[in-house]
Formats: sequence, structure tokens, C-alpha cells
Amino acid sequence: MSGSDTQSNDKKPAICLEIKDVVKQFPGVTAVDHISLEIQEGEIFSFLGPSGCGKSTLLRVVAGLENQDQGDILIAGKVVNALPPYKRDCSTVFQSHALFPHMDVTGNIGFGLVERKLPKAEIKERVQAKIDLVNMGGMEDRYPHQLSGGQMQRVALARSLVLEPTVLLLDEPLAALDRKLRKEMQVELKRIQREVGTTFLNVTHDQKEALSLSDRIAVMKDGVLLQIGTPAEIYETPRTRFVASFMGASNIFSGNVVSASDGKIKFQTEEGLQVILPEPADMAVDQISGFSVHPELIELQPGNVDSPAAGSAEDMLVEGTIKEVFYLGDFSEISVQVNNTDTALTIYLSRSCNEPDTRIAQGQPVVARFPAGSMNLLVG
Repeated sequence: MSGSDTQSNDKKPAICLEIKDVVKQFPGVTAVDHISLEIQEGEIFSFLGPSGCGKSTLLRVVAGLENQDQGDILIAGKVVNALPPYKRDCSTVFQSHALFPHMDVTGNIGFGLVERKLPKAEIKERVQAKIDLVNMGGMEDRYPHQLSGGQMQRVALARSLVLEPTVLLLDEPLAALDRKLRKEMQVELKRIQREVGTTFLNVTHDQKEALSLSDRIAVMKDGVLLQIGTPAEIYETPRTRFVASFMGASNIFSGNVVSASDGKIKFQTEEGLQVILPEPADMAVDQISGFSVHPELIELQPGNVDSPAAGSAEDMLVEGTIKEVFYLGDFSEISVQVNNTDTALTIYLSRSCNEPDTRIAQGQPVVARFPAGSMNLLVG
């Protein structure tokens, strides 16, 4: 391999957007609290968190719609703190679409290019390209009131992309759509981003949207970034109790490490349950305060621990009684009361796991098995 090939393969993606120690305060609240991060060129990055966590405020700071109290925003390596929104190399798609009601699809998409006084032939060409990109061909003459919610969102997206921004900002773009349409638009957004290659910075409170759409996710709470990672990292290995709970790991156990040796730790929950786990390389033992398990990873069997199915010696076995069974179509949600505790487990049992001869009914004694690899350690 030549030196030039090695250099090419080792080249890191360019930084498209940099947020440096940004703080934004409102009376009585710090909406954005010393946030710093880098977003790479061509990725879909999502801020995920509950309402009021500061994610939309941070997006508005990047867009120039809010002025930060501290810190810098850099787009394509240039500090843009002093620039108004229309001079920043970014464009925003809002939840409300914000289309001009008196303009048809073509007029709405081409509005920004007209304002920039581009030649009419170029405007026509670029607008038509974006109409084709968002699959709105044949609807060029329709007005917003003649479009569905999904179609309006496509027009709003095309109107922003036609300006060819370095960063496209999406503020809860799918929140107003129904569940089926939201799913369709997630697929479309990802397709469109891959085709144009523009960096997308997305804000959402919907976990599934963030997981399915993003290359990386930052989970926010109270103006702070709690964890940044790929969708798999955020879902499978949440670092804190809040992230675990927010990402659907409804089985969260508090406790402490009682011993550590030979690369293993013994963790004891507040209910007195004990489990052996690998000692984490990136987490101090004295910081560990609990572990989480997603409901779909827990195995369920009738009976008690005297007659468990085969498994690893490091699996955790918990006896309990079925409290409730909720049939949800493709899976059943089982609530299991752990014996001699106030703890109730949530377990998802898929149809493929629910054998015809396996009786799962309210009041039935069962054993919940936590496979060794299913338990994720938490701090905080």
C-alpha cells in the first residue's frame, strides 16, 4: 500500500459544526449549560431529550435565532456568533412547516433563491431538482392548504435544501405527523440526506425517531449533555439512570458493588439480589450505583429456581409471580412481582418465544433469567 493510500484511509471526517462551551440563560433557568461538541460533515446528529431539556434552545442558538450568553458557534470552521440567521450557512425546517400560504409549491421552494437574486433559469433548475428529490413531482402548482402534512413537510425540506446549506437544522420536524406518516418520513429523511450529503442536526423527543434516523445521538437533560454515542451505544449501554430510563430500560436496579477481584465485580441490589458482572474498563467501581436491563432481554420460564433451564453460571435468576399480562400483538408485556420485594419487572415476550405449551397467566409462579450480557452498569 502506498503512503498516499494510507493517508487517505486515515483521514478523519471534517468538522462541519462546532459548539464550544455554549451557555444560554433565561430568567431563573439555564437552558444550555456549558455544552461543547463537534458534528462531522455528512452525518445525521440528533439532540434527544424530554420537553424543556434545552435541545430546541441549543438549535436556535446555532441558527442565530437566540444569542448565547457564553461560548462560540463555528460553522465550517468559521465563528458565526455575530452573524444574523440569514448570513449563517445553515437553514431550518420547523415543526410548523412555516410555508407561505399565498405561494404554490414551486414558489415556496424557490423563495430563498429569488431573494438571493439568482438567474431565473438557475432557480427553475434547482427548484425542479429538489421537487424531484422529495417526490413532489406533479404537485408544483398546489398551495399549502391543498397538501397533506407529510407533503407540506417535504416542501419545507426542499425549500431549505435548495439553498445548499452546510448544515440543515430540523426542529421536531415530524412531531405533527401521525404515527404511520412519521415512520414513512423517517425513511424519506434518511434517504434524502444520503443523496444530498448535507449535515443534518435534528431535535426530537421521540426515542424511536432518533434511533432510526441518526448516525449519532446526544441525550440532554436540564441543559446538559448526558451521553453522546451511536444509536446502538445509547440504547444498549446507557451510562446513567436517566438515559437508561429514557431509552426504555424499564428494569433499573439500585445498589452497590460489594466486592471486586479478578476482573469481576459482585453487585448487590437494594432488594438483596446479587449478580456477578465483568469489571468495567471505563467506569470506576465506586461510582457504580445500579444496572439496567431492557424488557426484551429477560427470559421467562414457569416454575422456580430449583428447576431452571440451562444457562450461564453468571446469569441472574429471580423468582416471582406474574401480576399482569398485556397482549400487544407482536409481543406480550408481562409484569412480574419479585418475591419478597416491592420490585415489579417488565418483560417483553415475543410471539416466537411464547410456545403453545408454555402457560403464561396471571398468578403463575415464574423465574426471570437475566443473561449475563443483558445487564448494563450505571453511574449516577
